[in-house]
Amino acid sequence: MSNKFKETVHECWKNKNFMIGFVILLSVILVAIFADFIAPYDYAQQNVGDRFEKPSGDFWFGTDELGRDMFSRVVYGSRIALWVAFLGGSLQLVIGVAVGLACGFFGKWVDRVLSFMTDLTWCIPGTILALAVVTLIGKGLTNTVIAISLVAWASYARTVRAKTLSLKNMAFVETGKAFGESNFSLMVRYILPNIIPSLIVMVSLNLPGTIMSTTTLSFLGLGSQPPSPDWGLAISKGIENISRAPWLSIFPGLALVYTTFGFNLLGEGLRDLLDPHMKSQ
Repeated sequence: MSNKFKETVHECWKNKNFMIGFVILLSVILVAIFADFIAPYDYAQQNVGDRFEKPSGDFWFGTDELGRDMFSRVVYGSRIALWVAFLGGSLQLVIGVAVGLACGFFGKWVDRVLSFMTDLTWCIPGTILALAVVTLIGKGLTNTVIAISLVAWASYARTVRAKTLSLKNMAFVETGKAFGESNFSLMVRYILPNIIPSLIVMVSLNLPGTIMSTTTLSFLGLGSQPPSPDWGLAISKGIENISRAPWLSIFPGLALVYTTFGFNLLGEGLRDLLDPHMKSQ
């Protein structure tokens, strides 16, 4: 085991935010992977005789208006939350990196046009623009994630553009030009690897926002549709019976807070580890 690897592991262990966030997200991932074994019932299984059962030994998180076990629905909902984080983060990253590299590397009219598009996207409230996109392409979880990604890539593009501008005239890039490397090769092989640490931090910090935005649209009825165990949809349905069965909103809400809190802590920990100039005080 190399000394550098040992130092990295030691730094991770010392960073409380990273370790707590890592443990939280690992628990969510394990719950999602083993949901079939953890959940005592099928999340869509209905039993009208057990409607609005309070939390008990038989139903840990109670039951909903259709007699479905809320614990099972919360467990299966973790898969949706992680899928949203993966798909949304990937789409935002691809669009943002492509636009940012092109702006910073080519400059001139390419930079002016793409920067205008980036600034325009940046200045419009994300939820409102996402609502407009969902209205155009239709309801559904995947469409919701796509809509959010189409309005949330600007922060990546701005960061990548700034870093590309600072890197493109450095000696190692000029050396690549001297050896006849193509523009695509210069961007992907020479510039992008030096931006990856910052991108890792940005992704981990932006994923909670992606999950929350998707949850908001599901809450408004534009995201996941019944009988999906999506946490946002569960909270929305629970609000309708909040005085009679508050557990319908409480437990999905706690699961959502737990997951986003884990992403936030992990993001702050990664920022401290990968970007020394932005260490938490």
